[in-house]
Amino acid sequence: MIITNAKLYGKKGLWNLSLREGKIFSITPSQPLSNQVNAAILDIHGKLILPPFVEPHIHLDYVLTAGTPRWNQSGTLFEGIQCWSERKVSVKETKADIKNRALQALKMQMKHGVQHVRTHVDITDPSFLGLEAMLEIKEEIRPWMDVQIVAFPQEGIYAYPKGDELLEESLNMGADVVGAIPHYEFTREDGVLSVKKALELAYKYGKMVDIHCDEIDDEQSRFLEVVAAESYKLGMGEHVTASHTTAMGSYNNAYAYKLFKLLKQANIHFVSLPKANLHLQGRFDTFPKRRGITRVKELLDADINVCFGLDSIMDPWYPLGDGNLQRVVEVGLHACHMTGYEDITSAYDLITINGAKTLNLQQYEIKEGNKANFIVLDTDNEYDAVRCQPSVLYSVREGKIMVETKPAETQMHASIFSKQFSEN
Repeated sequence: MIITNAKLYGKKGLWNLSLREGKIFSITPSQPLSNQVNAAILDIHGKLILPPFVEPHIHLDYVLTAGTPRWNQSGTLFEGIQCWSERKVSVKETKADIKNRALQALKMQMKHGVQHVRTHVDITDPSFLGLEAMLEIKEEIRPWMDVQIVAFPQEGIYAYPKGDELLEESLNMGADVVGAIPHYEFTREDGVLSVKKALELAYKYGKMVDIHCDEIDDEQSRFLEVVAAESYKLGMGEHVTASHTTAMGSYNNAYAYKLFKLLKQANIHFVSLPKANLHLQGRFDTFPKRRGITRVKELLDADINVCFGLDSIMDPWYPLGDGNLQRVVEVGLHACHMTGYEDITSAYDLITINGAKTLNLQQYEIKEGNKANFIVLDTDNEYDAVRCQPSVLYSVREGKIMVETKPAETQMHASIFSKQFSEN
């Protein structure tokens, strides 16, 4: 296949992409093709091509469960955890039920150009039903989407009975990434131990780490410094991710200044979840209300890797969502005061390149020799992509069109305006 007249993300001009055997064989300046070309030709007429969107943080075992057994009335993280704990007891789902919900969510994400997903799976469940379901889905959906599984102790490594044993067993079962939630442990000491345990297990089993870290408005919740310091000491920062880190938005600047030096040295990754955390955080504030989002702009300015994720699709922690990461970008830019021109035109780094770094994806970028995985948006420039949130016209995986969307057509009937025009 040959893709002609493509606007490549972050580059000027129009380009032709020649695809062979599932890879990008060549990228050349756009020019008319010879009539002798023996290949399918797709002329995209200057539309924008990007690497596939990367979802770095979602909970596929939770999706589409909002309201059962009850709604999260306070909108807080902690009531969400309580709702989920009650659901595990009261709703007797089968593995097939969990897989069906997760596949519905993955289909939503696929429609919106996502080809890489990291999902957290609750392993504070001795039956491991959710983990087994996700391990099966990972293999079944592999031709269309890459899935990484985080063994996530939702109710704590030490706050939940034998949580540490369940975490290690989940790694033996095939989870790709070690999780933790230190701010939910009973004490700070247990929280510190949970971080050390997660890193210890990751080092032992050769896994990556993704920790739900300081997802709270408490300015004294400072497990991020523990994650960064321990990662630095072990020399494994590039394999470690701190998700949420919303407490950083409440840290005083003097402490944050000291912290950033450590973060830079540690070389860890960050995942910000703007929509979910705008919803969850600030719930205990009257006015002024905190935004509850980590210091995205400041981290980027310090050349520290940050990406955006969705977190939830209709679950006890977030009642909305449809898998569209473009909406996350728009909300995040507003919430983080990142609406300068350069912030906008490079914003899709947050759901493409930066996410790929976090997940340690290989052959990800659009370049010769890499896998022919990319998406085409219904726009011809990066600025309008953010402003208008265009449809994903094509999602191509290993050179084959996986998703195709026909753009909507709007007709303006002149008769509606004719009277006004004649009066003017």
